[in-house]
Amino acid sequence: MTVPDPAYRGRYAPSPTGDLHLGNARTALLAWLRARRQGGRLVLRVDDLDGPRTVEAAVHGNLEELAWLGLDWDEGPDVGGPHGPYRQSQRGPRYAAALAELERQGLVFACYLSRRELHDVASAPHGATPVYGAAQRRANERVAAARRGAGKVPSLRVRAGPGVLAFDDLVAGPQRFEVGVDLGDVIVRRADGLWAYQLATVVDDAAMGITEVVRGDDLLPSTGSQLLLYRALGLDAPAFLHLPLLLDESGERLAKRRGSLTLRGLRAAGVAPERVVGLLAHGLGLLPEPRPVAPRELVADFDLAAVRPGPVRLTAADLDELRAGGR
Repeated sequence: MTVPDPAYRGRYAPSPTGDLHLGNARTALLAWLRARRQGGRLVLRVDDLDGPRTVEAAVHGNLEELAWLGLDWDEGPDVGGPHGPYRQSQRGPRYAAALAELERQGLVFACYLSRRELHDVASAPHGATPVYGAAQRRANERVAAARRGAGKVPSLRVRAGPGVLAFDDLVAGPQRFEVGVDLGDVIVRRADGLWAYQLATVVDDAAMGITEVVRGDDLLPSTGSQLLLYRALGLDAPAFLHLPLLLDESGERLAKRRGSLTLRGLRAAGVAPERVVGLLAHGLGLLPEPRPVAPRELVADFDLAAVRPGPVRLTAADLDELRAGGR
């Protein structure tokens, strides 16, 4: 049973690198339902840190796609609010202030290793990016003086101390990170001068008073690094809700770079937004069968306990249901 909490502040923060797909819409719908059922507020923030990958047309295009779906927000780049600006590309001074605080504490160091060198040094890489630990620090120390003298611009990292970070995810359950093994030293500014996602997200969620973060569980590994930064900066961390991903017919995660089932494409095909919402709500466990429904019709009966804990795979029948809405 959901207990109303007017102090609740959620957020949805799309990265404008392309059109939103059904997986993005699913997360946005759940974030919206959480805020509306709680009687709290929803913040829409545009996470456009990565300038080279930002598609300017998608900045406002993503907002239009969400509005077409029937979602709204209380603060954002188009409606304003007391915690603006609501585009990360315009919040650089806040990140610089946080970096200065971390430097004041003596936690920041310059890293001159390339991405390839980080992988070469790692004896047991964790996924796409190896954990930055003692071996990487030693390798960095061996080359730092020469590369600094040659004018190479380093990335900046926060030195992670020993210990354990743990939290209870509202869907994924208890999570535990051993700092030295699972997290390592956290990058806060890239060598190309761009602010790192982990630092920007922590600074912005804290500054905007976010009490709960709803996002896909592909970002669950990031939470440990963010908790480390919350602790270092003396900030209160929000609650976290990581939603299992929506997969396509072949079992692959939906991706913007592949143009997977985008809201823009569905809209252009004449599919009614209520059909999209109904399909997503059914996949979340909120409806017994996919049927056309507006988001506002889901609020009164919404209960987080009904949300399915595992990934959801779209079926041919699901896609036929959507296509039927375009005929």
